[in-house]
Amino acid sequence: MSTNSNYTPLTPQSFLRRSARVYPDKAAMIYGAARTSYKELYERACRQANALRALGIAKDKKVALLAPNTPPHLEAHFGVHMAGGVLVSINTRLSPKEIAFIAGHSQAEVMIVDWEWLPVIESVHGDLQGIRQFVVIHEPAAETGWEPAGAVDYEAWLAASSAEDPHIYPDDENDTITINYTSGTTGKPKGVVYTHRGAYLNGVCNLLEMNMNADSVYMWTLPMFHCNGWCYTWGVTAIGGTHVCMRGTDPREVIKTIIERQVTHFCGAPIVLKMIADGAEAAGVKAFPHRVKVSTAAAPPSPSVISAMMALNVDVIHVYGLTETYGPTTVCEIQPDWREEETGGVARLMARQGVPYILCEDMQVMDESDNRVPADGKTMGEVCMRGNIVMKGYYRNPEASAESFRNGWFHSGDLGVMHADGYIELKDRAKDIIISGGENISTIEVENMLYTHPAVQDVAVVSKPDEKWGEVPIAFITPKEGVEVSEEEIIQFSRDNLAHFKAPKGVFFETLPRTSTGKVQKYVLRERFWSGRDKPIGG
Repeated sequence: MSTNSNYTPLTPQSFLRRSARVYPDKAAMIYGAARTSYKELYERACRQANALRALGIAKDKKVALLAPNTPPHLEAHFGVHMAGGVLVSINTRLSPKEIAFIAGHSQAEVMIVDWEWLPVIESVHGDLQGIRQFVVIHEPAAETGWEPAGAVDYEAWLAASSAEDPHIYPDDENDTITINYTSGTTGKPKGVVYTHRGAYLNGVCNLLEMNMNADSVYMWTLPMFHCNGWCYTWGVTAIGGTHVCMRGTDPREVIKTIIERQVTHFCGAPIVLKMIADGAEAAGVKAFPHRVKVSTAAAPPSPSVISAMMALNVDVIHVYGLTETYGPTTVCEIQPDWREEETGGVARLMARQGVPYILCEDMQVMDESDNRVPADGKTMGEVCMRGNIVMKGYYRNPEASAESFRNGWFHSGDLGVMHADGYIELKDRAKDIIISGGENISTIEVENMLYTHPAVQDVAVVSKPDEKWGEVPIAFITPKEGVEVSEEEIIQFSRDNLAHFKAPKGVFFETLPRTSTGKVQKYVLRERFWSGRDKPIGG
């Protein structure tokens, strides 16, 4: 570790060490009836680090993790890099083959897996030859069947390890801390490399943008596997706030938790907000007894959702970002005069993606020559970023890294406009990505899969508005001559070959409209669903 009297490499390790010192007896994590203090969280992270060191995990060695938002997942956000290793937190919603690909591509040597995902591991166990040791997270009421040979129990593994801090610091703040894989929107998932510096800065940035302090109680509805929980895994710890861990997002449990735990902050896609609003209405909850802040991203929250949240005593903060930007990198900062607007007017202003985060150096909308477009709210270009909270690059993919980092900017692939007030607004996706319930779905990926069905001659996938999910994929198929196929068969085939959230939610059989050069006119298909409505980010 390079350090002197006026320089120390930035790393989230310092967050946990400080909070354990300042708030040793304060609740760091709450999970059901279990409460873990900051002193205990620090000790458990140290035990995990030492246990990993005993398995040979050192600088740049990878540890894969497959688990919901439980305490071990949060502990790994410190224990792994305190051992010198790199955390690879895997999206639990992906297909078994995608999970196996990520474990292999990342070169993970140890895998920590929650008991609920053991059947997934069993189905691809033969493809996980690089994993030298499995560590299984059990819970008292959980019943497990098959387990990998030689697997160890997580709690026993920690108990057998030392609670002494190994003091393994990064040599450089730009060393890798985690690798987060995209959802495979343009083919195989890409590994996005985060650094200690970037994780530290965006963790702090979230605190500033969400006005958090030591009294904050953060509820884990956003998956920790998603951009490391948008860096809130580190940020909440930095401020000495309380993490409320949850295995799922059942609306009744979420509403109960907000009230009983006096939750002050949480994050999630607009579908999570709608789920809470609908659940509160069904439960007869008129408003939460205290003020709550929620940070939301993906498709812009609708005016009705914003109105429902406001009625529930919840402030909605609209942010935007990508896996490549450590999660949120812009925020739609609310101007004082907006509060004079009617709810619908505020919602329209808040639907914009906004301005750069405090620690995001710059963001612009650029034309094809990487020149800034006029700030007229009409001229479209690609949203580009640069600065402190942009990824280091794609792991083992120099071609994709070079393509993304052109002319000193990270090119997001998102198309938008710049308004006169400096706020950006997304208009479309350059790669036909549909955002459904906060998950990215590539129409190209779904189309390529559908082409493998023996009855499919031609196919196009577009987005359709959906009240629950924001938007969902719909397939238009031209069957091969003389071959019969049903909508149910196509949907089941999709679910068998893709993560379920990527499967089309409807199928139409017809000849596809094409241009004179043979390109499918997707806009013609989309207009059936979106005519007269504002098109969302995706589709």
